[in-house]
Amino acid sequence: MKAHTKETQLTMTPEKAIQFLKEGNERFQQNLKANRNLLEQVNDTKDGQFPFATVLSCIDSRVSAELVFDQGLGDIFSIRIAGNFVNEDILGSMEFACKLAGTKAVVVLGHTSCGAVKGACDHARLGNLTALINKIEPAVDAVTEPKDETQRNSKNLDFVDAVAVKNVEMALDNIRKQSDVLKEMENNSEIALVGAMYDISDGKVTFL
Repeated sequence: MKAHTKETQLTMTPEKAIQFLKEGNERFQQNLKANRNLLEQVNDTKDGQFPFATVLSCIDSRVSAELVFDQGLGDIFSIRIAGNFVNEDILGSMEFACKLAGTKAVVVLGHTSCGAVKGACDHARLGNLTALINKIEPAVDAVTEPKDETQRNSKNLDFVDAVAVKNVEMALDNIRKQSDVLKEMENNSEIALVGAMYDISDGKVTFL
């Protein structure tokens, strides 16, 4: 499989970009990688890059977007931060990726048993991590069940995963609220803004 070119990027639609990612994850789950020469792709992309999608994911070592979507060099912009939330710098990166570099989809990818989300559920406090956890805690508050406070912590993995899903949804809401550029592109059907969850137990990505 060759690296994407300006011509192949131009043929992409938001729907097609999402479908490419879904097909890549299917290959990943079946351990059937696309036939690509990464060193050849290094050469193909030396004069420019034409990715078709942007993925915001967690820093978790088990959740590499390039691997779980079976993509090669030059295929996707990958933004990683613990808890996959957005801030001004990440929004700026997304605006560059979509408006200037031509990607057709932005995927916010959460995952099961997320350590950052567990920290938010437990209201962890540690150095600079405290400020990061604070950005995820609104998702904890937004999940109303269970009401029993003894069940609203990292030991309850169902609760953790529910918070992770809510955190993805809130990240998408924040993208639309805080980026006029991306919201306008979505409204004009130039890009898709979608959420997804990766299951660390089987490698499956479920689009929300």
